[in-house]
Amino acid sequence: MDVLLVDDSSTMRLRLQRMLEQRRGVIVTPHHDPLSALIEGRTRAFDLVLVDQHMPGMDGITFIRELRAVPHYAQVPVAMITGDAGDAVRLSALEAGATDFIDKRAKGVELSVRLRNLVRLASAVRRLDDQASSMAGEIERAMRHLREREAEVIFRLALAVEYRDNDTGEHTWRVARYSQLIAEALGLEPALCRSLYLAAPLHDVGKVAVPDGILLKKGRLDEAEFAVVRMHPVIGKRILGDSASELIRLAAEIAEGHHERWDGGGYPHGLAGEAIPLSARIVAVADVFDALTTTRPYKAAMDLSEARACVEAERGGHFDPACVDAFVMAWDAIRMVRGSAGSGLAAIAREIEPWARVPELRREVIEEPA
Repeated sequence: MDVLLVDDSSTMRLRLQRMLEQRRGVIVTPHHDPLSALIEGRTRAFDLVLVDQHMPGMDGITFIRELRAVPHYAQVPVAMITGDAGDAVRLSALEAGATDFIDKRAKGVELSVRLRNLVRLASAVRRLDDQASSMAGEIERAMRHLREREAEVIFRLALAVEYRDNDTGEHTWRVARYSQLIAEALGLEPALCRSLYLAAPLHDVGKVAVPDGILLKKGRLDEAEFAVVRMHPVIGKRILGDSASELIRLAAEIAEGHHERWDGGGYPHGLAGEAIPLSARIVAVADVFDALTTTRPYKAAMDLSEARACVEAERGGHFDPACVDAFVMAWDAIRMVRGSAGSGLAAIAREIEPWARVPELRREVIEEPA
């Protein structure tokens, strides 16, 4: 146990130090100058503080008040050493944060008992503090585990949706990373960038309601088929909406809004400009870019430079100009993600998230005989 002893009387300092250090494990740091003692108190975590009332430069009440302002000393026992029996001084000391008083005139036995009780109190406070710190650490570990499991469940659900779309499983993680990179280039808070990374994979969860015959059709959809596809943002919002999870609510916002257009020509609600949630405007850029660079049943993949030109051409049309500018700013990182297809991408995903797996999900579509 570390004790800070502040008293300008060398006789009193030596007397108290000797009595305190007779107890096992007690180490006393003596000071005659309250200013230097306060500096050391702010840089070290003492378990018990004893301070004289009358000292040059700073009195004991002021010292206690200053020390209590340091977060560590909110609960640490602080005793005032005084020969003043007046109620006014003691009341002022208590108001400043004193725990107890040490009477300079006390006999040896009484002084020894008071010091013993203070040491016991300080030990109890330290044990409680250690227990609280340990419990806080356990709670943080449990919360981190829950957050990781929540993220993994979202990721797995997104992979299940993507499996129906006859893709490799990489689209899920690429859209997540592109969205995170665009958000970072926009200067958004790190916590929000992280949340976008975790929520973006669920942007197409509403496609679970789209029949395979439409979802996997080779060639262009007719008007009736496209009307069915246009319902998937609304269904996605219905699946994810009203969740108690802030992350799932963000995913619902993205699922509903990622097909809206900056110019108002999107669906399902025809929102325009900043009426579209920022999260959805970000994911819209990420999703379209990845779709352009990915082979689908109805089209071949564009090369990266051509796809980038398409995105830039829709600045202020399909896409929020600020999101396109951020996409261009993050281009080197985006190109690196897109160029790491296959096992390389899986390795990057696992490095960023230990739980992330990007398995081969390509399903075989059995064509009916003619």
